[in-house]
This record gives sequence, C-alpha cells and structure tokens, in this order.
Amino acid sequence: MIEFRSVTKRFPDGTVAVDQLDLVAEDGRITVLVGPSGCGKTTSLRMVNRMVDPTSGTVSIDGADVTSRQPAELRRGIGYVIQQAGLFPHRTVLDNVATVPRLTGATRRAARSRAAELLDLVGLSAEAGRRYPAQLSGGQQQRVGVARALAADPPVLLMDEPFSAVDPVVRDGLQEELLRLQGELGKTILFVTHDIDEAIKVGDAVAVFRQGGVLAQYGPPQRLLAEPADDFVAGFIGRDRGYRGLSFADSEGLPMHELPTVRVGSTPAGDGWWLALDVDGRPRGWLEPGAADGPVTEDRLRAGGSLHRRGGPMRGALDAALSSPSGLGVVVDGEGTAVGAVVAEEVLAVLRDRRHLAPEPA
Repeated sequence: MIEFRSVTKRFPDGTVAVDQLDLVAEDGRITVLVGPSGCGKTTSLRMVNRMVDPTSGTVSIDGADVTSRQPAELRRGIGYVIQQAGLFPHRTVLDNVATVPRLTGATRRAARSRAAELLDLVGLSAEAGRRYPAQLSGGQQQRVGVARALAADPPVLLMDEPFSAVDPVVRDGLQEELLRLQGELGKTILFVTHDIDEAIKVGDAVAVFRQGGVLAQYGPPQRLLAEPADDFVAGFIGRDRGYRGLSFADSEGLPMHELPTVRVGSTPAGDGWWLALDVDGRPRGWLEPGAADGPVTEDRLRAGGSLHRRGGPMRGALDAALSSPSGLGVVVDGEGTAVGAVVAEEVLAVLRDRRHLAPEPA
C-alpha cells in the first residue's frame, strides 16, 4: 500500500507542485493520477521512489516512510516505467531486461533466464530479445520497459505516462497487455497519465488533480463519471462522460443477430452487405451492396468498424454498431472469430430499460 499523508512539495523558487496531498493506493490495484500538465501528478509519483523528496508530510510504502531508506536501496524494490522506455541502446533487449537481476546479485545465466521469461510474459519473442532497442517498434520498446521494471519482481510499479509516445492502436494494445499482466501478477501500480480515457480504462481508482497540485477528486472511475465533485472535474472528464460510463455497463441481455458472412476468395450468395472473413473466421472488412460480382478479394473490401468482444462492456457494443458501415456491429469471441452482430437501436433500448428498472435514489 502506498500512502500520501499531508504531502506538500515546494520548490526553491516558491512553486508549489503538490499541496497537502492525502491519498491511499491500495495493494494489488492500479491507481491512476490524472490531470492537466503541471498539476503535480508526476511529482507525486516521483516522491514514492525518492527521485523527489517532499517538503512536508510523509510518503510511505506498507507503513514505512520512504525517506527512512537510502534511495538506491528503495528503488531496487520498485519498478519504474517511463514514456520513452529508457533502454540502454548498446545492449540487446535481453541484456536490458537482465540488468536489474544482475544488480541484485543474480549470475549472468540466471539473470538472462529471468529476462527471457519476462519477455515471453509481455508478448515478445526470443528473437526480439537478440535485437537492439533501435531495431524495435515503439510499442515493442515499451513492452521491454515493462519487462525490465518487473525483473526484480517488485511489489510496487510506478508508470509515468508509459504509453503516451505510441500511436493510438499500439497504445490500446499496451493498455490491454497491462490489464492482462495485472490480472496475473497483482502488483500495486501507480500510473500517471493526462488522458482521461486511459485513466478510466486501466484504473481501479482514479485521482484527478487540478492546477496547483491539489487533489480534486479520488475514487473508482465509475463514481467520477456519475458524480463529479465539481465543475473542474466535470469539465476535465468531458461532456461525453455518459458515453464513457458505458465502459462499466455489461452487455448481458443484449440481443445478438446472425451476420451475413463470406470467406475471402468465395462468392457471396446474393447482394447486400457481406462481412468478409479470413480462413480462421476473423473479420477482414465489408463488401458493399452492388459489389457481389465474383470471388471476394481484399482490395474490394471496405474497412469495418470496431469489434465488440462478446461479454464486454456496453460501450464496445455501441461503438461497434455506430462505427460499422453496414450498421451491424461485429461481435467476436476471445480468439477474434466473428460470432454475431449487434445494432445500435437495441443497445440503446437495453440501456433505456435498465434505467427504467433502476431503483429510485434514497
């Protein structure tokens, strides 16, 4: 557990970066610090591993004041992931990850064995481990950064805008990977971001900071969306917070329909919209009405919308339906295989029925 008790950080020029912060990040949970630039969220995170020391108040891990330990000793038990991964360019990926076990006394063989296990854990191949950082994509480098942070099996993981330097598609994949890893490892994670959507997606609890390093609101993301504490929080979360709130509404009871599907290379049985599938049943795109004149080829397909994973939140179902050119939101299973379709009108109808059946507030 990470605790901030009446923590203030005032720099020599008089700037107050953090002002009387009281916050508890629970064990085994992802706590996200979010807010505009210069609001003190990164300073707060850096006080946990003593890259910055508080002017007053205490920061503690499992009840022990972090200032009671030497910074180097403290940091060996804390994983740290930053925006640009911070990898050593002259070392292979495997040896980058093996650096931390070596510093803690492991033999070279044991350290490299541990590094190989971690690379596999974050979804990187043994071949990637033999490359140098410059030979990897940005998303792969961030995975290496996460693997290195986990190398000493730290109970606490600090993540300072770790995914902000990659494109949106890669970023979404890295967020999913983080949630998968957290499900397996159960670390206590303090995560800094300026992106409220990212905060809502990955956070078990979200702390919204305002300018001047003041904590504006702290709680589960669904509470922030439903009950913002003031106009600042409501404005920062955005006017579409009702839509974001669908991330916490399950899609149980949502009707699912059959999809008109055709395999790439086959000929559709008639006109209309057809969802083209690969040999494994995964969506490749839509064939528009009037285009069903012969075998389906990739270059004739129109890009589809987002995909809704079966059993996922209602936000994914509505987005899939609204973004699909055919009006049919594609539903996939855990393997990415198309299993059915949803339509926006029925998503809204289910939501309307739930609201109608919800108990009146006390």
